[in-house]
Amino acid sequence: MKYDYLVVGAGLFGSVFAFEMNKKGKKCLILEKRSHIGGNVYTQKIDGINVHIYGAHIFHTKNKDIWDYINKFSDFNNYRNQVIANYKEDIFSLPFNMYTFNKIWGVVTPKEAERKIEEQVKELGIINPKNLEEQAISLVGIDIYKKLIEGYTEKQWGKECKDLPSFIIKRIPVRYTYDNNYFNDQYQGIPKNGYTSIIEKMLEGIEVKLNTNFFDNRDFWEKISTKIIFTGMIDEYYDYCFGDLEYRSLKFQMESLNTENYQGNAVVNYTDKEVPYTRIIEHKYFDFIDSKKTVISKEYPIKYRRGKEPYYPVNDEKNNNLYNQYSNLAKKQENVIFGGRLGLYKYYDMDQIILEALKLVEIESKK
Repeated sequence: MKYDYLVVGAGLFGSVFAFEMNKKGKKCLILEKRSHIGGNVYTQKIDGINVHIYGAHIFHTKNKDIWDYINKFSDFNNYRNQVIANYKEDIFSLPFNMYTFNKIWGVVTPKEAERKIEEQVKELGIINPKNLEEQAISLVGIDIYKKLIEGYTEKQWGKECKDLPSFIIKRIPVRYTYDNNYFNDQYQGIPKNGYTSIIEKMLEGIEVKLNTNFFDNRDFWEKISTKIIFTGMIDEYYDYCFGDLEYRSLKFQMESLNTENYQGNAVVNYTDKEVPYTRIIEHKYFDFIDSKKTVISKEYPIKYRRGKEPYYPVNDEKNNNLYNQYSNLAKKQENVIFGGRLGLYKYYDMDQIILEALKLVEIESKK
């Protein structure tokens, strides 16, 4: 075998794994079907601004070891994600906090806000939430659900909220304080030179083939390495033998504008159903760039079909059961290991991806 590991995908998982195994003297080859490294964390300089080509990526973690690890590859700024919600030209603070409650109900104290939510939940008789709609209402009441959750969520997932699992909404923080910081994690920021520079440092000295689709010459690639680390779609790897797993895709519309300030914030969510996109990103505010120009991108959730880019696994009961069939098949193959969001069919934040890759490195190092 020419290589110890063939890593399919030059995203964060594959890059961390290859970097660590390369340090241990293992020979790795990375295949990437796109024209660039970095996967969905890829950033590109446009008009002097680090643009997050595949949507906003804010690094956040509670794990100091992971924070120290990623900081070895780049200095980070102290960006804090303070999201604005636009509902039919009315502006609200996200995550749901006392500013939101005050704007919706006119309440001022946490007790008043708690009482208002309790009244609305009691009125609807929700005790054990069975779906996303009931879970959301039990967290923030019917008024906030209707204005700030329902439309955005149904655009994002292409399904009615009552048909989505409740756990999706549990990631959204609810605070009875005047704190606009979206994430609760202690360590937060964005790399000063963009995420691409991090991946470049990780892959220094490692052979990478861009514009190379593993499936175009699968037989050849499988013969030149002892093991395969596969970070693509697990159902595609097995030729959809049990059926297609469901994903959501995205379309990005990017514009470079001759104005200093388009929306006054990095992230503005559009929560009513009538606006076709879910949010607008103004990238200069991730890096506090002083520029006469700005770059924005609108995100349009779209139905996934083969040939599109898969972004979010749809982890409802049906798809999880289907994934388990593929996972059981994978367990029988010692020379193929699946990783990342697509390989493990699970939503991961960046810190979780790094942690999973390092766990795999530890396991492989003992063999």
